[in-house]
Amino acid sequence: MSVALKSWSANEGLKHFMMMVWVAVNVFLFWRTFMLYYSGPQYYYLHKMLGLGLCISRASASVLNLNCSLVLLPMCRSLLTFLRGSQRVTGRSVRRLLDKSKTFHVACGVTICIFSVVHVSAHLVNLVNFSAQFSEDFPALNVAQYRGQDPRILIVSTVPGVTGVLLVLVLFLMCTASSYCIRLSNYQIFWYTHNLFILFYIILMVHVAGGALKYQSNVETHPPGCIQNNLSSDSWTNHRAAVEERAELSDRSQTVCQEEACFHPHFPQTWLWVSAPLCLYCAERLYRFIRSSVSPVAIVSVISHQCDVIELRMLKSGFKPRPGQYILLNCPTVSSFENHPFTLTTCPTGKNETFGIHLRVLGDWTSRFSQLLLQPSNSSEILPMMHQRRYPTVHVDGPFGSPSEEVFNYEVSLCVAGGIGVTPFACVLQALYDDWCHYKLKRLYFVWICRDIQCFYWFADLLCGLYERLWRDNRPDYLNVQLYLSSSQGLQSIGEERYRFLSSRLRIGRPNWKLLFQEIGRANQLKRVGVFCCGPKGISKALHTLCNSNPHSHTAFEYNKESFS
Repeated sequence: MSVALKSWSANEGLKHFMMMVWVAVNVFLFWRTFMLYYSGPQYYYLHKMLGLGLCISRASASVLNLNCSLVLLPMCRSLLTFLRGSQRVTGRSVRRLLDKSKTFHVACGVTICIFSVVHVSAHLVNLVNFSAQFSEDFPALNVAQYRGQDPRILIVSTVPGVTGVLLVLVLFLMCTASSYCIRLSNYQIFWYTHNLFILFYIILMVHVAGGALKYQSNVETHPPGCIQNNLSSDSWTNHRAAVEERAELSDRSQTVCQEEACFHPHFPQTWLWVSAPLCLYCAERLYRFIRSSVSPVAIVSVISHQCDVIELRMLKSGFKPRPGQYILLNCPTVSSFENHPFTLTTCPTGKNETFGIHLRVLGDWTSRFSQLLLQPSNSSEILPMMHQRRYPTVHVDGPFGSPSEEVFNYEVSLCVAGGIGVTPFACVLQALYDDWCHYKLKRLYFVWICRDIQCFYWFADLLCGLYERLWRDNRPDYLNVQLYLSSSQGLQSIGEERYRFLSSRLRIGRPNWKLLFQEIGRANQLKRVGVFCCGPKGISKALHTLCNSNPHSHTAFEYNKESFS
């Protein structure tokens, strides 16, 4: 197997295999249900009345049942974190697959939207057929009260019709508010509408209990197409023709009905699909709510950095995160229900029990939160906990797993950060500073790209401190730092003497990723290199492409992208 194919297989193989399995299951459910309603004897008379609309509506409903149950599982953050932390249970390839949980959630959501359109369209055809094909011989099958009844009346006068309209409305709000432009411009709209899923599932349970579609329960004593003596003259002619056609196709003689056909509504099956994932998700949310509410969070210090970045140090009893993980931060004073993800930049240690995050003031929530944290004088000094000023109440949910945890599980790792995207790797650098010998990692390539040179000061002391420690431990080759200033305007160097190491690593422009991969490949022959990225899509796409098509060395590159699920 070539190195390029090996790299592609490591990065995309398992993901594509699981997607193919998921697609195959969807296709199988659709086809099996379609054929059941198309040729099943218990649906013979119902199919004669409704035609293909029956088959398509029920087949799409099976696909909706599956995806309405699966769409919740990728959002069980605590469960995914547990699986990621159980390295004896899950291998590295499976843990990397967990990073695609958000992608799978989106795929299930898109599938629900598409097949909801198919399902609604097929049922609109069914409503027309219920009215036009009103049956006087099998009145139990009818939804309409008389032939030619306005189908719009059936929508507003039946439980499936009313609940179906409500489900379409809720799903439309959730789908449109999930678009990238709305999430970017107003995250609150996305958050509030997405939590309508609770209402969606409640209405869904009522919707399937309507019992509009019925099956024949006495197929043995009333075989479909049998001769029945009490049919009306017009129905007898049509029924006789249908019987002759069926007998000719099946090459068997006609039989006489022993009793009239009996029809019963189906027992609702949607709850069998949805109940277990829904209960699991609700239990997980309850656990997270209790965990974040019971243990109080104390803000220890606030530091205002350059470029509108605030460092927040906190203390919470029993909080034991791992480097690379993230938390969900809630400030009731700003918004009671909004939770925003932030990567930990400092984890508790034996010497220091505080943990920290760096947040960039960008948007309404962070702007209001920063105003509550900082003094009106916009001072850059550290505000100690014993200061008379009272900080706002915050709740911390987590920690949750992320791809950055895998940095330590490779012998060689490449970490690429763009601007504030450095935060996942700051905690990694801090962990290496505390005890780099403790990890499997033998060499770390760290690339940081910023537009403003002041951004490098966020973690300048940490980078220089780690560099000096590695020199004292006689491992200067352990850390390879490359800093890139993408904007050539203004100050072009880091002038402080104590940051001489960073100044020597600073370059103007952008990295040549192809040359960088060649350099890493030559220095690490026959090894697997973990590539980690947190930054703009352009950088991520370039790295992803190189990892999949790397033809330059005998080194396999495994791509990992930071993404909050």
